Amino acid sequence: MTTHSPAAQSPTVGIIYPGHAAEDDYPTYESSLKHHDDTGSVRLPVVISTIGVDEHTAAALLETGSHARLSEAYQRLQAEHQLDSVMWACTSGSFVYGWEGAHRQAERLAEEAGLPASSTSLAFARALAALGISKVAVAASYPAELADHFEVFLTAAGTEVVRFTSHDIFTAGEVGHMGREDVLQMIRDVDLDEAEAVLVPDTAMHSLQWVAELEAALGKPVLTANQVTVWEGMRIAGVTSPRLPGLGALFSPSDASRL
Repeated sequence: MTTHSPAAQSPTVGIIYPGHAAEDDYPTYESSLKHHDDTGSVRLPVVISTIGVDEHTAAALLETGSHARLSEAYQRLQAEHQLDSVMWACTSGSFVYGWEGAHRQAERLAEEAGLPASSTSLAFARALAALGISKVAVAASYPAELADHFEVFLTAAGTEVVRFTSHDIFTAGEVGHMGREDVLQMIRDVDLDEAEAVLVPDTAMHSLQWVAELEAALGKPVLTANQVTVWEGMRIAGVTSPRLPGLGALFSPSDASRL
């Protein structure tokens, strides 16, 4: 078991990522930080966890998020890296367990690792609380039947969903091919004036290089799955106010009032 001590401003956040879609978002963003000497930093080593089948269905994702699969992936991750925290980087593979189940999932991983652990679904809830946001619009890539689980999860977290769209994309692999213009169109289509932020919940979707542009397009915070995963991993590692360039109001809360 690894002993944890609070990280400095440059923690190592282990990313457990299911299958292959947008896992390159993390190393690509980490590499971009080399050009920003005046901000915080982070290391984001990624390990690919096994999946049964690549399907956006509740049954498949309950299996994908099973403790056995997360545990096996963590063992490979910690064998190569000294970690400060661990993130299960899968929104659907956590919210499908429900509010209480997602907490238990993260707690079991933390107990095994001896490190703070969380998931992307929990990261969304905590990011909204940190920004003081209570009303959101959601642009989900999933089929409606799966997407409904996320709306229920957000409601349990005390968040009011003022508009929710699903896009019926059946596999993570397909989502991973979506480009910047696709994502921009999704958030524009779902946005309402009363929504204080727009959420884009799939870690299979690339986003880390586009967050600032997405927020500029809407004039409000945009929370994406990979973005909140990095933030939550830094937060639970002991970084009290994560600051990173290009990742929007979540990483620069004072900027939110200017959007």
